[in-house]
This record gives sequence, structure tokens and C-alpha cells, in this order.
Amino acid sequence: MIVGVPTETYPGERRVALVPTALPNLKKIGLDVIIESQAGTSSGYRDSDYTDKGARLVNSREEVFAEADIVLQVLAYGSNDVNGQQDVRLYRKGQTLIGFLRPYGAKEAVSEIAASGITSFAVELMPRITRAQSMDALSSMSTISGYKAVILAADTVPRLFPMMTTAAGTVTPARVLVIGAGVAGLQAIATARRLGAVVSAYDLRPAVKEQIQSLGARFVELPLETKDAQDAGGYAKAQDEAFYQKQRELLGNVVAESDVVITTAVVPGKKAPILVTEAMVNRMAPGSVIVDLAAERGGNTEVTHPGERVVVNGVNVIGSINLASSVPYHASQMYARNLTTFLAHLVKDGKFFPRENDEITRETLLTQGGEIVNERVRQFFQLPALTAASA
Repeated sequence: MIVGVPTETYPGERRVALVPTALPNLKKIGLDVIIESQAGTSSGYRDSDYTDKGARLVNSREEVFAEADIVLQVLAYGSNDVNGQQDVRLYRKGQTLIGFLRPYGAKEAVSEIAASGITSFAVELMPRITRAQSMDALSSMSTISGYKAVILAADTVPRLFPMMTTAAGTVTPARVLVIGAGVAGLQAIATARRLGAVVSAYDLRPAVKEQIQSLGARFVELPLETKDAQDAGGYAKAQDEAFYQKQRELLGNVVAESDVVITTAVVPGKKAPILVTEAMVNRMAPGSVIVDLAAERGGNTEVTHPGERVVVNGVNVIGSINLASSVPYHASQMYARNLTTFLAHLVKDGKFFPRENDEITRETLLTQGGEIVNERVRQFFQLPALTAASA
């Protein structure tokens, strides 16, 4: 079987789906690799790096899709809502596509992928179970986003992060608040602590208190009652508006005294909850910074402009999206490791060999045989249950 890697076409996307060091592992399971020329250049990988590891270069995107049995992408159609649709005409019935597909995004895009007859796997649907950790691309990219959010904040805020004792006096450390202690939030906490900041963190899930404290941060406790704070996959569950209103009131003072606020709260398939109002932003000191990692889902603040930096009453609000792409060398390396491990799970002796009733395969499989087959996605779009024959 042939694995094909085309150049990413989302504007500003610098990652590549496979890196040269991943190729020997694919060869071991009977897979050959073709890659579009210059596909890895923006990530720091030369064409010669790939050919030295046994890949074959092709000159066009069309050749990749025409020859490949399995196409690997970072942002495939669905998540690439700018240029991704152009790939649909290149899909071949029975071909397999693996990448970020944004399965809970636009129903029309997911339906088009299904109608093409392609078998697609959405990596963001990877279950949060122990044996799938090395395949969890969403966590890998969230790790990078959490790190980069702190770097952006440190570069923007008009003060130093660490405490310094100098001949000119003592410099007090910056105060950083991280809202949401998922993978991105925990990495943000760890990075801010390494830079010397005093870090506090809040999450509606009491279970993460120990993780926050283990990284040297203070856990912000609010007198709020939560029911079913997280789902079976460990993600935070959406709460009602009354809860969020009370949460904003209680968080106001903590936000006001922070030099940097990093928000990371997202709920799969839903618009990001508003955690920081404009009134709360107005209480922050001039020069303070908010980095909203939920900007792509609408943002956790009322003043976030997705993809932009704005200044609100002297406060810098950074709504950058696709932050993992800004560290393309290591982001591609981590993503490639996730995909090669996933392929090793799906392929045996060069042929697809998905394990019967396997949770990893079942949860990530999005489309097959002209249908959206993922049960959770069908429920999200309120599609009727598949018949036994279709299933």
C-alpha cells in the first residue's frame, strides 16, 4: 500500500503530516511513502531528507491523490475551510484519508467527504484511553499551543516574568492566570512557571486540582456547584448560563489582579463559553495580556477577535488560531509520531487490518461507504441511526 503526503494548503499552515524519521517505521509495516515535492520545506525538512529515508517524490498534489491508497494530512477538508474543498474532486472511492477533519464543524463538509466514497478517520476523535495516548494528535498539538501561548504573552506584556534581584532593586514576578487545565492549560502552567512567573489556575473540574498544584501553581477555588463537570473522555462539559454568570462574577477579582490571562476552555462540538467579559477586561491594568486559545471556537472572552490582536482599554487581547503551526518542526514531528502509531494499529503486513469491535478504530472512523458512520457525529447532526445493512 502507498501512503501519500500532499502539501498543506490552509493559509499560513507550515506543518507536514510526515517527517523523514517516521518513514522507516512505516516501511516495517509494509507501507511505501510518496510525498509532494517541497511539502516539508516550511517545517524545516528538505526533499532530500525524505528520499534518503526511502520516500518517492512526486511533482503535484494530483499525483499524490491519484497514487496513494492512504492520504495523510494535517488540516484536511473540514478543518481546512479555506482551500480544503478543492481536494474533494481528487478523492477516490475506497481511498483512505487521515487527518484533522473537524467532524463537529460544518455538516455540509462532512457530508461531502462521505459522499465521495472515501474512508476517513478524524484524529481529533481519538478516545482518551491509555493505549491510544501515543496516537492522540489533539493532545500533541494542544501541548504546543499551551507552550506558545505563554511565549506570546511574555513577548507582549511590558514586564519581566521572573523575579530578579539586581543592583537597581528587586523586580517582582509577573502574575499569570490560566483558565482551563486541560492539556494546553497544563502546558501553559508549566511553561509560565519555568519562566519564573507566579501562576494561578482555575478549572471547573475539581479533579484537576492535584495536577495544577503538582506544577507549582495555585488552584483557584470558587464556591460553585458543578454537576457532571466532565464527560467520559475527560473533557469539560458545557454548563448552563446561570453557572457561567456566577463563575464570571467570582473570577472577576482574580482576572483583575493578573498581568497575563490564558484561556483554554473549549467544549467539543460547541461554541466556546464566555468566561471573561469586557467589564472584567476593563478592570485589568494597562499593558496586561490575554491569550485566548479558544479563539477558533469563538473565544472565551467577549472581546476576542479570532485570528487578530486587539487592544481593549489598554489590554492586549491575542486571538491567534492554529498556534501549533507556528512551531512547525516539532509540531510535525509529534504529529507524525501520532499518525505512524495509528497506522501501525490499523495496518498489518501492508494491508488494512482493523480489529473487530476495536474502540480506537470505531471512535475515529468518520465516513465509509458513502455514509457518515461515526455514531457520535451522527447524533450531533441529528441524523437517523444507520440501518444494520449500512452499518
